[in-house]
Amino acid sequence: MIYNTIMVQLDIDEPAAPRLQFAWALARRFEADLIAFAAADAPVVLPGSDGISVAGGVLGARIEEIEARLQALRGEFESLMGDDVRVSWRGFAANPTQTLAVEARVADLIVTGSPAIGPFADHARRIDAGGLVLAAGRPVLFASRDLAPVMARNVLVAWKDTREARRAVVDALPFLTAAAEVLVAAVEEEAGGAARSGVADVVRFLMKHGVTARSEVVRKGEAETADTLVKLAADAGSDLLVAGAYGHSRLREWAFGGVTRTLLQKSQLNRLLSC
Repeated sequence: MIYNTIMVQLDIDEPAAPRLQFAWALARRFEADLIAFAAADAPVVLPGSDGISVAGGVLGARIEEIEARLQALRGEFESLMGDDVRVSWRGFAANPTQTLAVEARVADLIVTGSPAIGPFADHARRIDAGGLVLAAGRPVLFASRDLAPVMARNVLVAWKDTREARRAVVDALPFLTAAAEVLVAAVEEEAGGAARSGVADVVRFLMKHGVTARSEVVRKGEAETADTLVKLAADAGSDLLVAGAYGHSRLREWAFGGVTRTLLQKSQLNRLLSC
């Protein structure tokens, strides 16, 4: 697994420079091409037959506003990136999550920021983080809120024996093979040793790929699993957490809570999620 092409998603209502610089540092690190992506949609609810012409005018104005903003972002992108042949731009007046999931076919890794979470997030202008992870078929790196460069000298792999976690381990190999140490951590909900044998196998797998890795299993206490994992990452000096997303259905996670939902909210560190 290598990252030959990285796609960075830009929010249409935010300056491009901070996230571009974050992603460009990663692209240089992996000697990868960089594609900048931006999109926003202009949904209009028709009030009825009498309002169709009015709604059409509103839609046109919104599309013009989006296209103007895309042009401004592209100008900022070109000013920062210059004429480097390894960078390119893609902008769309379309649903950002759905369009990014389709455009991700050209990328090995998607980079985005810490997402807007909650029922009032405007997913016409910002991505739906959970929807993107589920639809893209690519690992998604959610940058920390301060957009500090990813050092990834120490990485925490959150392990649970699921398809999604296995996928995440492989998807993160470019980071893991370059790390000084990788901690494979599991939060054990029931005694019995299954978690310990699981993390031991993952450590052996990683070592065969040249990764320096160790394991740790902690018993589940009163804290949420995601909070426990974030604390383990902090204790290990990790600035990157790798995890599989949505071991349960997304609907169940949003209704009752879950590790993925909570990790998406943990914007103090970088999170690489795969599904």
